[in-house]
Amino acid sequence: MNPFDELSVEESVRIRERKSAPGGVEDICVLSAGPPKAQDVLRTAMAMGADRAIHVEVKEGEDLEPLTVAKLLKAAAEQQKSNLVILGKQSIDDDANQTGQMLAGLLGWPQATQASKVEFGEGDTVSVTREVDGGVETVRAKLPMVITTDLRLNEPRYASLPNIMKAKKKPLEKKTLADFGITADKRLKVLKVTEPPARQGGGKVEDVDGLISKLKELGAL
Repeated sequence: MNPFDELSVEESVRIRERKSAPGGVEDICVLSAGPPKAQDVLRTAMAMGADRAIHVEVKEGEDLEPLTVAKLLKAAAEQQKSNLVILGKQSIDDDANQTGQMLAGLLGWPQATQASKVEFGEGDTVSVTREVDGGVETVRAKLPMVITTDLRLNEPRYASLPNIMKAKKKPLEKKTLADFGITADKRLKVLKVTEPPARQGGGKVEDVDGLISKLKELGAL
């Protein structure tokens, strides 16, 4: 499982365990779009505590663009009548860091990205702490909303053997993109992939005097 998505599952389960969400957590549904092996990821999520899963079947090697994934999640959120969507800040293949923001825009919901702490307040208010360059930032919004997770949010639990066995009996619904009215049409085209220019290797110095001499030579001192 993508480590950022693993954090999302863990946070969803913790929100229910802490009973911090207004009205409680009725249902935790996880969704993955991919080939049949994606079901293993969904079973792991259910072993961690999710209630059910939706597998959107996509052919092996057919990559979905961030906008397509965002449209899929929008359709699923509306269909499931969700009021909180938590997902990893980015995938670990293209590192685009776009899907959560696109999803919030499509839904017209507030968003809090790269969350390192999530707290529920009075009513439907949610405070999210996020790490930014030079410090931390706290944003506050009301449900419904979209949250994307960062690595310092929590420490995901290990799925125990009994929970792994229970997960095999939890409902896993199979769907297609067409079931959500989505197509996998490509909007982006990779024009060229090149290696970065070669860099000169570093050198070694024998002692502190040698280091100082080298730094002076480079104009650093």
